[in-house]
Amino acid sequence: MAGLFDSHTHLNNPDLMEDIDGVVERLLEAGVEYVMNVGYDLESSLKAVEQAHTYEWCYAAVGCHPHDTKGMDEETLEKFRELAADPKVKAIGEIGLDFYYDNSPRDVQREWFRRQIRLAKEVGLPIIIHDRDAHEECMQIMKEEDAFPNGVLMHCYSGSAEMAKEYVKLGAMLSIPGTITFKNNKKQKEVVKTVPLECLMVETDAPYLTPVPFRGRRNEPAYVKYTAQMVAEVLQMDRQAVIDATNENARRYFGI
Repeated sequence: MAGLFDSHTHLNNPDLMEDIDGVVERLLEAGVEYVMNVGYDLESSLKAVEQAHTYEWCYAAVGCHPHDTKGMDEETLEKFRELAADPKVKAIGEIGLDFYYDNSPRDVQREWFRRQIRLAKEVGLPIIIHDRDAHEECMQIMKEEDAFPNGVLMHCYSGSAEMAKEYVKLGAMLSIPGTITFKNNKKQKEVVKTVPLECLMVETDAPYLTPVPFRGRRNEPAYVKYTAQMVAEVLQMDRQAVIDATNENARRYFGI
């Protein structure tokens, strides 16, 4: 019987680091077996790797979030390449496009998205994708860069069920966050009904996107159990069966 796998969290975020002993205690009590600790810039990627070596159950992803690509340069990309050689680093991410906030110019986001996809292929690691209000272009760039054979995980998937089907055909995985617990979130529930269970993971994106019943408060990995519970309810399945499947999917994807 497997434990929960939080496929996307940020233990490296200051909001969680200030209470890290409590966060760790609660996630273990909640039955979390593994977490993928995801970088979003160089500093957070370095911290993710450090924490992955501190906790046996913690693994790291390194990369630059689209918000922060305005600060990317060749030296930073080279540092990510060096970090990727660490045995506890299992993915390049989170990378992608964010046309909702546009915190970095779109042409800069596109350039570093492509460059980080190429890095992932070079070092033989899968990618973790952040896609907000850029669904068509995100998919198009990944097709052009031939990203899918290497492994694509759509973190916090927010697209349509139709696009989810297309991603599955391309060989991608989709990760479902705590927002599926929101009463009016019919879209994500439809995605879960549409996509084969072997293509799904569950995540928190802590400290963000806190599920019901803690909505409005800081999120943490222990709360991934509420996402798993809702996925089980949507699929009318036993919760442990969903936990087993999503754990197996994440371990297979990340090579754990």
